[in-house]
Amino acid sequence: MPNIHELIILEHGNEHVLEHDINYSIPKIYDANGDLSKRWYVYFSYRNPETNKLTRQKNIYGGANKIKDKDDRLALLISYKKCLLKLLEKGYSPYSDNEELHRSLSPNTKIAPTNTSNVRPNGSETNTVEIKTTSISVNNSDSFIDEIDKVLISDAFEKSLNLKKHTVSERTLKDYASSVDNLKTWLKKKHKNVIYIQQISKALLLNYLNEILERSSARNRNNHRTNLSSVFQVLVDNDIIAENFLKEIKTLRSVPKRNRGYSEKQQKEVFDYLKTRDPLLLLYIKFISYAFLRPIEACRLTIGDVDVENKLLTFKAKNKAHKTKIIPQLLVDELPDLSNFPKSYPLFSPEGIGVFWDATSQSRRDHFSKRYKDVVKNHFGFDENYGLYSFRHTYITKVYKKLRVKKTPFDAKSSLMLITGHTTMTALEKYLRTIDAEMPDDYSDML
Repeated sequence: MPNIHELIILEHGNEHVLEHDINYSIPKIYDANGDLSKRWYVYFSYRNPETNKLTRQKNIYGGANKIKDKDDRLALLISYKKCLLKLLEKGYSPYSDNEELHRSLSPNTKIAPTNTSNVRPNGSETNTVEIKTTSISVNNSDSFIDEIDKVLISDAFEKSLNLKKHTVSERTLKDYASSVDNLKTWLKKKHKNVIYIQQISKALLLNYLNEILERSSARNRNNHRTNLSSVFQVLVDNDIIAENFLKEIKTLRSVPKRNRGYSEKQQKEVFDYLKTRDPLLLLYIKFISYAFLRPIEACRLTIGDVDVENKLLTFKAKNKAHKTKIIPQLLVDELPDLSNFPKSYPLFSPEGIGVFWDATSQSRRDHFSKRYKDVVKNHFGFDENYGLYSFRHTYITKVYKKLRVKKTPFDAKSSLMLITGHTTMTALEKYLRTIDAEMPDDYSDML
């Protein structure tokens, strides 16, 4: 007589046999425990022919989430569930074209649940909302999955960007929005029939990126790909689309433009010229040069961020929300008395130190970049390889060479990390290679 252990194993094996005889799971309804603020949907799994495993398919929302009554919303999802189950029973597969199913059924046959238009799940009548179920022609039975789950492109992108605004910076959000607007404009011009987010394919996105590459550069194309991928991933995470095709599209190799460092002569000429021409711009440049700030980091500084007494500078860095650096005495000596300025006012503004300026950090950076171009670059004839960022490169190189006089490369880089604020040795070494900070000795005797 078999014991309970043997019976359990036998039953478990039978379940696996049964499981492999069925290609789909019975559709179910997710109702968020009755929470109408969340999205309700019908979901199911279907056996993937490649893996032979039941694989979750994309959720079916339809118009259910527009309904604000629990019973009426549930009634519509029940009708969707019944329609889906009938299609699955008749042989519908998300992994095939379903032509055989189309041919096997009469063109006039309709697949639709009955008696759900004005009846609640508990059997009582409702006078609040009339729910009309979707009537599905078997000439296109696949359309059931598509028709009730379509989301307009504009609505999908708006949803994604609204969610992104809580997790990324204002500048990054603007980049995402710009890439989204460019894609929408291109779709309206080249593919007017593509109006739903589910219609966007990998081939379509690849064509779009290729056009950007042809008219601009690999770097611009890659930036659009990265921005759009982030937006599409939010749609995947929220079950609006099933797949992020941008992840499958490779990033192209591009050579980024780098600002060149200034020579000792060039740097001195610029500083001497600005002493009388634009002292405010000169002080701004010295914060980039002596404190090794990026231009946009200098633009974010407020009066309250500058602690002259303790010689400390607090700011939002590229890789950190709040970063603290020392202010070298060389820079302290350049500062005016800041004690009487409002601490919330920007350190740098077009009119001077500590003047109210209602502008984003990006707008502030653009102002000083244009100011530098008009005042300095046009005067000295510097090309596009020279800019405000070049001063940071120049002075980091200068400090590194000074450290190398008495220290080994590793010790010099370890000391330099504390000064520049790089978080890892690898990041610093990559930066030094990029700006050609370390050059070999003359190797003529080796040739």
